[in-house]
Amino acid sequence: MPEADPGGVRSVQRAVDLLALYDAEHPSRSVRELVTATGLPKSTVVRLVHTLEQCGLLWSRGDGRTVPGPGLLRWAELARTTWQLPEEALARLRALSEAGGGESVGLYVRQGDARVCVARHEGTRSLRHVVHVGAEMPLWAGAAGHVLLSRSDHAAVTAVAAQGPDPEGAALLWERVRRAAERGWSVSHGEREAGISGAAAPVFDAEGRLTAAVALGGPTVRFTDEAVAGFVPALLDTARALTALGSIGGTGR
Repeated sequence: MPEADPGGVRSVQRAVDLLALYDAEHPSRSVRELVTATGLPKSTVVRLVHTLEQCGLLWSRGDGRTVPGPGLLRWAELARTTWQLPEEALARLRALSEAGGGESVGLYVRQGDARVCVARHEGTRSLRHVVHVGAEMPLWAGAAGHVLLSRSDHAAVTAVAAQGPDPEGAALLWERVRRAAERGWSVSHGEREAGISGAAAPVFDAEGRLTAAVALGGPTVRFTDEAVAGFVPALLDTARALTALGSIGGTGR
């Protein structure tokens, strides 16, 4: 097998990073904006944009700005159908929210050094934790992050901790990850954002591999020790049910 071309891999990464600059706040971008955001030479950005346009991944509007291209529609639909949970699984998330007193419920998977929300049931409380499906959050913070790291070794956890704001945070994150592994669930208070708490449990696939974390989230004032102790059994039951269903990431389709 021929060796991978480092230049080719770098080009692919640059293209992916460029596409990641388009989001809800920036649905269109000019070449100048892309150059500023990436720090790449204008000639490189122009070549990347041209290639992505040829692939249908970007579209030039004719006013000097580009938007995500129609070629992404097929992938977006495929991703939606792949990650859409069956009704039985969604019913489990709803039931967990009810058992948690109306707190919001999210399902997270690991993506590199981040966690991504792939499913969601919005809570019924007026003051609640809001996370949109597809949102990416740091792995170094939060109960779901502890759970998703609970089968990682010390070196991997240290590398994730290095992405956080505290240079001394590796030891604390390792402690939280080990605790999550030992008791099978985790709770966090204000790690990512002050005033927000969460509790999470692991979801596995048929081979016993850790695939996701199901989590309750809400204001810290409602996540007292007594409240957490009250809804942890339902959280663990939900995690076991999702494991048995084995439907995360389109498994079995």
